[in-house]
Amino acid sequence: MPYVNKPRPYKKEYEQYQGTEEQKKNRAKRNKARREMERKGKVHKGDGKDVDHVKPLSKGGGTNTGNLRVKPVSANRGYARNKDNSVK
Repeated sequence: MPYVNKPRPYKKEYEQYQGTEEQKKNRAKRNKARREMERKGKVHKGDGKDVDHVKPLSKGGGTNTGNLRVKPVSANRGYARNKDNSVK
């Protein structure tokens, strides 16, 4: 655990990664996908499910309905990751 006994630099993380234009666009795509699945009634707020992209955004996937599926949080967030946090 890298932040034992010292504060996590949230501001620095946002400036260097989460606040970049690419990440803002990806976050907007993920939010759009979630809204679409909520409109269809497949997910609800607080239901413990994630909207998963069959082909990840980092690999060029889109937010069209054919690329979306609903998975439990534990199954969706357990993919193997590269050092840059993209899906292997």
